[in-house]
Formats: sequence, C-alpha cells, structure tokens
Amino acid sequence: MPEIAAYLRIRSAHSPQWLDGGSRLAFLSDITGIPQIWLMPAAGGWPDQLTFEAERVSGAIASADGARLAFGRDVGGNERDRLYLAGPERALATADAIHSLGAFSPDGSALAFTHTERNGTDFDLVVLDLATGSRREVELEGWNVVCDFTEHGILLARAHSNVSHDLFLVAPDAGQPRLLTPHDGPEQYLPALLAADGTVVCACDRGSEHQRLARLDDAGAPSFFTDDTADVEAIAVHGDRLAYVRNEDGTSRLTLDGKSVDALPAGVIGGLAFSPDGTRLALHVSPGDGPTDVWVVGDQVTRVTRSSLGGVPSDLLRRPELRSLTASDGVRIPYLLYGPSDAPTVCHVHGGPESQARPSLNAVVQYLAARGISVAVPNVRGSTGYGKTFGSLDDVELRPNAVRDLAELAIELGAERGVPVGVMGGSYGGYMTLAAITEYPALWRAAVDIVGIANFVTFMERTGSYRRKLREAEYGSLDHHRELLEQLSPIHRVDAIVAPLMVIHGANDPRVPVQEAEQIVEALQARGHEVVYLRYEDEGHGLVRLPNRIDAYPQVAAFLERYLLA
Repeated sequence: MPEIAAYLRIRSAHSPQWLDGGSRLAFLSDITGIPQIWLMPAAGGWPDQLTFEAERVSGAIASADGARLAFGRDVGGNERDRLYLAGPERALATADAIHSLGAFSPDGSALAFTHTERNGTDFDLVVLDLATGSRREVELEGWNVVCDFTEHGILLARAHSNVSHDLFLVAPDAGQPRLLTPHDGPEQYLPALLAADGTVVCACDRGSEHQRLARLDDAGAPSFFTDDTADVEAIAVHGDRLAYVRNEDGTSRLTLDGKSVDALPAGVIGGLAFSPDGTRLALHVSPGDGPTDVWVVGDQVTRVTRSSLGGVPSDLLRRPELRSLTASDGVRIPYLLYGPSDAPTVCHVHGGPESQARPSLNAVVQYLAARGISVAVPNVRGSTGYGKTFGSLDDVELRPNAVRDLAELAIELGAERGVPVGVMGGSYGGYMTLAAITEYPALWRAAVDIVGIANFVTFMERTGSYRRKLREAEYGSLDHHRELLEQLSPIHRVDAIVAPLMVIHGANDPRVPVQEAEQIVEALQARGHEVVYLRYEDEGHGLVRLPNRIDAYPQVAAFLERYLLA
C-alpha cells in the first residue's frame, strides 16, 4: 500500500467565488502544498494559479459582479491576516493586527471588514474606498464580523461566545450599528445574510434545539422555515432564490429553491455562492472517501475540479460507519468508525469543543485504517450538531462527563478485553487526549496530543485577548472558576500517565500557545516518562505546510503502530 506521504498529498479545492461575470471560478487549493488561490473556467478546464506566496491564503471573497477579488494571508500560521486585492496584487490592510474579510459594497467600489488595529482585542468596522484608500471607521466592542453588504447596509455579527450572537445593521455610510436581535440568554444567528427586501435570513435557534432557517422581522422575531431536527449551517440568497444546507447527523443535505439536491456526493457541503446572474450555485463537497472539490449546481450538477488523490488508489479510501454508544447516564454518543470494531483502534477526538466529527476525508485517519488500525471518531457530549442541550452537557464543571464518554468508548472498543486502544486529537481534542490518559490511564496504550491544552489557567492567561471572553462561556473564567480550572487541568495529574505520549505544536499558535505543549513535555521528561515532542517554528494552530505534515505524520503513524500493532 502507499506510504503515508501519498495520503498527505491528497489535494483539495474549496471555497469557490465567481469572477468575470460568472465565466470563471476562483477557489482555494493546496496543490502547491499550502493553500493558494487558483482560477478555472466555470465550465471546467485546466486550473491556473493566481497567488504564489510561501504563506497560506486563509480566505477570499469576490464582488457581486465578479470584477474584484480580495483575500487574506497570515505569516507562519499566526492568524494575523493582512488583506490584499488580487490581479494584480495590491495591499489593502497590512498593519500588525487581525483583519477579518467581510464583503464588497454592491457596486464593488468599497470593502467592509473588521480588524483589531486599535487595541488588539476589539474588532472595529472599516469601510475602505478602493479608489481613494480612505477609510470610514466604526469603533466596536468584542469579536465582530461582516456578514453581508447590500444597498440596505452592512450586516454585522457580534459573537458573545461560540453559541451566542447578536446581529447589527450599519448604514452604508458606516453610521452607528443598530441592534437587530434583542434577546435574553444565549441565541445563535449565524450564518446570516440580507435578502433583497432588506430583511435578515439566518440560522436561528430561538426557542429551538437546532439552528433553523429563519427570517427576522423588524423586532428581531424569527419566522421559521425548517423543522427542529437538524442545524442549518450554510445559506446563500440571490434575488428570490434561496439555497441552504442542513446537517443531518453529520452529513450535509442541500436544498435549492425548496427542492433537495440529491446528485451530490454524500459528505460535508460548504462555500455556497450564487453566480452574478443567479442561475448557478457553486459550492464544495468533502466526501468521506474522496477529495474535497468544487461543484456547480445549475441545469445540471457538475464537478468542476478534480483534486489529485496523491497516488492513493480510490478503493483504499473508506467510508465510515455511523455508530453510537449509550453512555452510563443514558446519553447517546455518536461516533464514526473507520475499519472493523475488533481491531486495534485509535479514538480521534475533534477540536472545538463546539464542533463535530463528520464524514469528510482525513488523510491520517484513512492511512491508519488502511494499515489495520481502526479509527473511532466520537462526538462526545458538548459537540455541535445534536441540539443545544447536548452541546451544553460539557460546560464548565460538567467537563469530566465528556472525558468519561471517551473512556466508555474505549471500553466498548475493547480496552478492558485486551484490544489495544490509543487516543489522539488536536486543540480541544488535544486537551481531551491529555485528560483521558491522566483520568483513565489504564485504558490507553498510546496517545498523541496536537496543539492541545495542558493547563486551563495558563491557557486562559495566554490565549489571544480577542478569544478569551468567548472561551470563558465554555470553560469558565479565571475570576470565578480558577480552582475548577486547576482541577480540570491534566498538567496536575501527570504522575498518573502510563501511555507513551507524542506532542506536536506550532511555535506561532495564537489560540493555544506553545507553552501548553512545553509544560506537559517538561513535566514528563522530569519524571523519565516516554514523550516525543515535535515543534514547528513556521506553524500556528495545527500543521498546514505540506513539508511539516510529511515530517510529522509519518512519525505519528510509526508511533501508533509501534504500540497498537506490536
């Protein structure tokens, strides 16, 4: 079978944008080993590279007529995006701050975005005149993003946490924001767009378990158009045309003009964008057993890009089986299983924690399954996609219950019957990995922590100031929950660790600073415990660059094979 490097070379194409009146598509692809912008005729053809930098392009947006394309690019994974106009490249915002791409004005003459230039924490609004370079600024508080820009104004979202938002409307001349969504308690309103009549179309969970398709009236009250059984996760509007995607137990379903589109591959759908004339819808699909590619839905459903499988035969790629565990307190815990249930297994834990393991291709998971190590990818309590109640079952003092879910899954997979079971995860999944091996040490034969949290107190002290308040709703605050955060931190239970551990981190990580990795590594080294540490100086929150991935993940695979297949 192919080496893991071949799996890591599986390419992707995603986040399409229409250009030149709809004759061409721009999209992001890692063909060169790091995400850049590529162009292709909308009818298909040979891709042409547009950006050539050594740093990743994080996102791109086009004007309504497709005449202009703006994009963001950071340095070394630090997430401090600078903004540029493409073709030819021109700098728009290059101060040492975070700049969040927003939207072009209806005529394409201005760009609205948010940034942290003023104090490094609050995201202020800017409307940039592209002809003169003049900026109209609106000072704001908190984490704000531009959702839409039409003749009715600029639709702005403010996140109070990952599961609570407000929407504001700012006049086109950048006046003061007007609150559109007064509410008590957490409520979600994203994604959100302005319809042709100026009303807001969004995904809202007011009075519901799930984020339902809604239209807001002048008082912010929603009228719902989908039932309360699945989350709406993507929306696109053009005139009287409406497209939306629902998350049905992890798999996406696209509805266009009220009709389900069933010709797309099963997987995860995103990047919805109507063509300038509204006749076609571009999107990307991430199937469980193939590469992410751009598709166009028009008179026919057409795959536009064909990303390389890197030399991996398609018949080696597995679709996962959706299973569930009934936890000891009766809660249903869904998980995806790649490979047989009686083989040595790795529990691969997603980040977030407000996220969801879904059936889209993961090169490392596919390689391990092909090598005879099954991979169970759980949605422990606290994951999104299963309603507000399930999503809140791990908040603050309830966090140990999510770790217990992971332990009970290991037991179901055979850890107490002698089946070798390992655990790995990134970001919050890295925390879960460390928590699992410190709270239930006897269950695990090996562990891999990627950009994970070892100490909630030092994490909260050092994470980006713009993120701290958002994280407090999930983890608790230093002012009110310091003792609890200390108790929940794996760094204080390193003596319990039995499993050999591999730790991977990027030196420029702004979310989970690299000190989280180094303190767990130092603590284990001081005790003479086996720990392998891989630090990458040009990475941030995760590994993006192909050379780094090809360096790290063969070591991960060899590490897991050594302890699970021996």
